[in-house]
Amino acid sequence: MNNLSPNKNTKIIVGLSGGVDSSVATLLLLEQGYDVEALFMKNWEEDDTDSTCTAEQDLSDAQKVADKLGVKLHTINFSADYWDDVFDHFLQEHKKGRTPNPDVLCNQKIKFKVFLEYALSLGADKIATGHYARIHKENSVYQLQTGLDNNKDQSYFLHLLNQHQLSQSLFPLGEINKDEVRQIATENSFVTADKKDSTGICFIGERNFSEFLQTYLPKQQGDIVDQDGQFIKHHEGLAFYTIGQRKGLEIGGGFGASGKPWFVADKRIDSNELVVVQGDHSLLYHQSLSASNPHWITNPPTLPLECTAKIRYRQHSQACTIEQRKKNQLKVIFDHPQRAITPGQSIVFYDDDICLGGAIIETRDNE
Repeated sequence: MNNLSPNKNTKIIVGLSGGVDSSVATLLLLEQGYDVEALFMKNWEEDDTDSTCTAEQDLSDAQKVADKLGVKLHTINFSADYWDDVFDHFLQEHKKGRTPNPDVLCNQKIKFKVFLEYALSLGADKIATGHYARIHKENSVYQLQTGLDNNKDQSYFLHLLNQHQLSQSLFPLGEINKDEVRQIATENSFVTADKKDSTGICFIGERNFSEFLQTYLPKQQGDIVDQDGQFIKHHEGLAFYTIGQRKGLEIGGGFGASGKPWFVADKRIDSNELVVVQGDHSLLYHQSLSASNPHWITNPPTLPLECTAKIRYRQHSQACTIEQRKKNQLKVIFDHPQRAITPGQSIVFYDDDICLGGAIIETRDNE
């Protein structure tokens, strides 16, 4: 390491999760000459009988990486903050039949708020994480840019960050791809080199999502019907389904005129009905949506605005026009109808590789 690096007097505390991404991010920061420490944050209190939670193994792996790199590892439990600021909202949204995105809120409220505040209290100048995204400063304004690895870009989950949070953060993996990360980890014999990436909601792990929700939300049996209102079977609660869902419907033969799979097309809250359709049905597509509580990373743009947007992670950005409707509410009209627009999810806006911000999907329409 070059001790004459201009970064040597800048203290970075990196969120070390016990995964391969944060492990390599820590190494890259050291190679860039920063004064690096690490922090393992626990965000969920698992049950003693819960075999799906990996927190203990993750902490062990994080400690091994920290020891190998010679960096101090702090540990902190943010479970109470997570419950109050993320999980309670997650449950309330599901009770309303909506589908929230807790990972977006976790970044805003936990990783880039309470973690940032705690790291600064430990003397850090900035924090760093293993997210695949980039931060660019131009004329004293911080922009959030997509990661260069299009397959791993995580700007969608970071769109609620503000200028202060971006100014205090580093994303060491923004310029490289996942294959390079794996290679670096292997070359450095990290215990995390071949570790499987975490998928889905961080605190749920590999367990059945519907079963998990049923431990917190009461069952409210209703009817599953087709687009013509024909009864198919009962459901256990609208909260346990999401728009576009295929798996878990357990609708076998004998329903419909074809052997095509069934998908959730709508959730009728007032009548407690789940509407399902077969195949790539037109009811799965909508041309526009309304969204609330817009958040802009820099100054709010002048509307109407032509840009692109994602209605879910990993979707390719879609051309659209944003219009202002009511205060704190947007109308987004897509050039082409979009499949499975889902109330409660985030719509995130882009100008080429710059993430502009986003909003919460409320309704979907055809116009």
